[in-house]
Amino acid sequence: MKSIYIFIIFLVVVTAQIFVPTQMILDREAVLNTGVPYKFKTRPIDPADPFRGKYIALRFKANKWSTIDSLWVRKEKVYVYLDTDSLGFAKIHSVSKEIQPEINKDFIEAKVDWYKEYNNELHVTYPFNRFYMEEGKAYDAEVVVRENQKNIENVYALVFVKNGESVLKDVIIDNMPLKDYVGKEPKQE
Repeated sequence: MKSIYIFIIFLVVVTAQIFVPTQMILDREAVLNTGVPYKFKTRPIDPADPFRGKYIALRFKANKWSTIDSLWVRKEKVYVYLDTDSLGFAKIHSVSKEIQPEINKDFIEAKVDWYKEYNNELHVTYPFNRFYMEEGKAYDAEVVVRENQKNIENVYALVFVKNGESVLKDVIIDNMPLKDYVGKEPKQE
């Protein structure tokens, strides 16, 4: 009888170990398939993290918002409502501490990075600030971008957004996915 209980517990644990990651993958795929794409203007850099592998750290231009409300707490969860500028890049429409159903805009759950009182500027951190790459290409990507920063005008992260969830699909440089851009042959002059 005891072995039956152990077997049942074993089955529950195995099922949970399969179900939880599968559900996470399906949720991300749903955002990619049915979410709204936004282009976040960015500039990648490449740190190494021995525990997480090689990735491109992303800093975004659309991470600042002017507000007179000074009651922001670092690391506090906020909702960033999005708009697009005349060039099609994401920009912040508004930021709220609670979901605002009356604002008919896509939003992302983010965190407060800091608030500058002298100029009433709130900075947020998005959950998609790292783009993981194949280890052999991550360093090359950093070198290519660093060497060409003055020449590269069109660098952005392609992010899909749905109901507060966001998924970083790719980093695009000059209309080419980063992994392809790194692999291309240098131009001959």
